[in-house]
Amino acid sequence: MSSCWCIKPFNLHPTIPSSSSSSSSHSHLRGTLFLQPSPPLALTQNNKKKLLFQFHPKQHKRASTIVRCSSGLTPQLKSTLDKVVTSNKVVLFMKGTKDFPQCGFSNTVVQILKSLNVPFETINILENELLRQGLKEYSSWPTFPQLYIDGEFFGGCDITVEAYQKGELQELLEKAMLS
Repeated sequence: MSSCWCIKPFNLHPTIPSSSSSSSSHSHLRGTLFLQPSPPLALTQNNKKKLLFQFHPKQHKRASTIVRCSSGLTPQLKSTLDKVVTSNKVVLFMKGTKDFPQCGFSNTVVQILKSLNVPFETINILENELLRQGLKEYSSWPTFPQLYIDGEFFGGCDITVEAYQKGELQELLEKAMLS
């Protein structure tokens, strides 16, 4: 029996006060960044919560005066994704859930997997922006859905459809279920 994994929000809520005297062309990036505590990232399966990692920034801790973009794939998120994709034979990171896909491409992959009677886990990437951005880096694949089979990234919708039409997907899934 398959189940649905959901990753709950994990957001930083930055507050950047406006600077009254700034002549720089990047004045919108100047100011003091205050990090406020936010809920931890929690993975749930069948409504049973599992704490994956927790980040508690100190409230009103002064950060750099210039905000820089950083990688979406944190070490904690990478570790969590490694655990999820290796602990399940088939995992689909998708928009929506297998019961309510919110994207035609995600729905196509769900229908293919259901037609093959393959047990698979789903993770709704719409619930967490950090997860969505981190996954793009994790897989080196910019779009969703993303299908993982036997711990390895397989591909998106087009690759899955092509492999299904050629019979290659069925073979790969049969081998994965036996391993």
